[in-house]
Amino acid sequence: MPVPLRTLGLQLRSTLWDMTPRDHRQSDREFRRRQIVAAVVVVIGALVLAFSLSLDSGSNWFYVATLVLAAVWAVGAFASGPLHLGRVGIDETAAARPIVQPILVGLGLSAVFVAGAFLVKLIPPLADQVGNVLAYANDGNATLVLLVTVINGIAEEMFFRGALYAAIRKNQVPITAVAYAIATAATGNIMLSFAALLLGIVVGLERRASGGILAPILTHLTWSVTMLYVLPLILT
Repeated sequence: MPVPLRTLGLQLRSTLWDMTPRDHRQSDREFRRRQIVAAVVVVIGALVLAFSLSLDSGSNWFYVATLVLAAVWAVGAFASGPLHLGRVGIDETAAARPIVQPILVGLGLSAVFVAGAFLVKLIPPLADQVGNVLAYANDGNATLVLLVTVINGIAEEMFFRGALYAAIRKNQVPITAVAYAIATAATGNIMLSFAALLLGIVVGLERRASGGILAPILTHLTWSVTMLYVLPLILT
């Protein structure tokens, strides 16, 4: 195997699979607190998300609702207990914060979605569902849309890969991915839920490997901002 490919493979493995040693133990009381907070917040967040996407795209109330949603995720995350940024490496004390690798993962995931967009374009019902989401980007203020995309992306990862992940004993990656997809399903948009499921699996693996929310946040932001600007070029 050529050296660059081997290096890339090792980087992907450390980002998505190999677990960095960490000591994030919590008492039974702390664990129950996380479970209660996570259960309440995920329901509230799903309702606020459904309400926000029922509003007219570009309206001031839409931006207010999406910022309220971000506040729900963020407050829930902090209320559940400590959050960790995480590190990538075999030695926790010497391991670095994951920055470059998750951005590259986000770009790779974006490439997969871009390829899928060309297929979706050939299926009108699915293309219409994606178009409904893109309407919020096309009809709204570009700066505000970017701002709420970034803020919500950070808040979602704080909650789903921070609070909710830490409130589960086993199978955290699939459970948090499914929970994220179910919360997104409150919008009634099947394509948005499918995207949430795939994204949730990838960032969940990063959370499992790094032990923190920094890698999931960077991958989520890279993916969501890329989709914000690239998908309209393909589907509209």
